Amino acid sequence: MNRPTFRRPVSVLIVVYTDAGEVLLLRRSKPFDFWQSVTGSLDAGEKHAQAAARELREETGLSNEGELRYSGVSRQFVIDPRWRHKYQPGIVENVEFEWRYRLPGSVPIRVQGNEHSKFGWFSIDDAIDKVWSWTNREALRQLRLELAS
Repeated sequence: MNRPTFRRPVSVLIVVYTDAGEVLLLRRSKPFDFWQSVTGSLDAGEKHAQAAARELREETGLSNEGELRYSGVSRQFVIDPRWRHKYQPGIVENVEFEWRYRLPGSVPIRVQGNEHSKFGWFSIDDAIDKVWSWTNREALRQLRLELAS
């Protein structure tokens, strides 16, 4: 009998941005439509640095066009009930590590069709208004402060 494989309640958020302050957002298609930065759960035995590089490549096709770095920030949040079935019973919180991927300018993106329907490059202010999760908004706000200084 096959046991279900559950997600680890540890994930990465990767904010992709350009030197001009444009931010890449992906339009998520499941379980509902919303805009987000690159995200994903860590695989078994995977470090968050490895997961950030893997998710960036899987969701956008980007790998070495820019600079990937850990922001030093992690956030804990309550897992939305629409995703809880993907975790072991009783798991209700997730820890998310915030990463950034800086590019000299916007580049073509290869969107993963089963998870995202499209992508867009937006100003940081527009991106803050569009994203669904509070952790994504916080990451974008912090980036805006750092780019302004």
